[in-house]
Amino acid sequence: MNVLVTGANGFVGSWMIRGLLAAGHSVTGAVGREDTGQSLDHHEHRQARWIPLNLRDSRSVGAVAAHAGDAVIHLAGIASVSDSLRDPVAAWDVNCLGTVRLLEALVEGRASGGPDPKVLVISTGEVYGTGRGLPRLETDPIEPCSPYAESKAAAEISARAVWRRTGLRVVVVRPFPHTGPGQSARFVTPALAARVASAKRAGATTIRSGNLDPVRDLLDVRDVVAAYLALLEEGLPGEAYNVARGEGVALHQLLDHLSRVFEYPVTPERDPSLVRPVDIPHLVGDSSKLRTATGWTPAYTLDQTLRDLIDAQEN
Repeated sequence: MNVLVTGANGFVGSWMIRGLLAAGHSVTGAVGREDTGQSLDHHEHRQARWIPLNLRDSRSVGAVAAHAGDAVIHLAGIASVSDSLRDPVAAWDVNCLGTVRLLEALVEGRASGGPDPKVLVISTGEVYGTGRGLPRLETDPIEPCSPYAESKAAAEISARAVWRRTGLRVVVVRPFPHTGPGQSARFVTPALAARVASAKRAGATTIRSGNLDPVRDLLDVRDVVAAYLALLEEGLPGEAYNVARGEGVALHQLLDHLSRVFEYPVTPERDPSLVRPVDIPHLVGDSSKLRTATGWTPAYTLDQTLRDLIDAQEN
């Protein structure tokens, strides 16, 4: 299969490229100007084809769409809630309008005799909003509460509208929080890991933290990539699929896991500068639909993921 991956130099994108290559697919990676994720090794990098992408530029998007083959995995976008709060307009332009630009370019290419790709539009579990403290189902209301989640929800609506109007084979995917080797310390799990490591080196007994009460469904990025690979084969156009473990872990429990892996207990001290103004109290997903459709199930335990993340930070 010939697969185009947007955002291929991001955290998930790099793992996606690695997973596709390992599965024997031909890969084209569309990348922005900055390398923001886990680097591929030299051999992996040489196996893929690389092209530039600016989702805010229709000509750039059109040029990338011309490289669509059998499938497109659309990962590119603004992935940080904090970044979206600083510039909501940019989040909407990149995440929503950028998705629309890409899908319309794919439709135009198909009409001109180009390929008819299956397109995975990667959204987020955060589109469900605060919810009721239960695992979220794909049939639950969409109630986003940050510019990031709003822009992703709008991208979903637009993508499914394109599917209904044109028949472009769009599949919406809602991953819940995931982490693993190579994730930036701008995100909570690697940030906490880095602070515990620093405290251990310094002999400190406390670390700075934000709000550690929220409950999150934490997956390994490699399990997420496996889910995307499964949906390339089995995902039905027009449908949405949660990618989730189905188990909640409070962030203070996550810190306990990290302390156990480091064999170094620490006490968190809340730092107001690290508290997000928009924090979903409980974000856990039900992935029964995905599991039934594809047979996917997570392969990595949380502690294994944390050990691999820590090893990557130390190397």
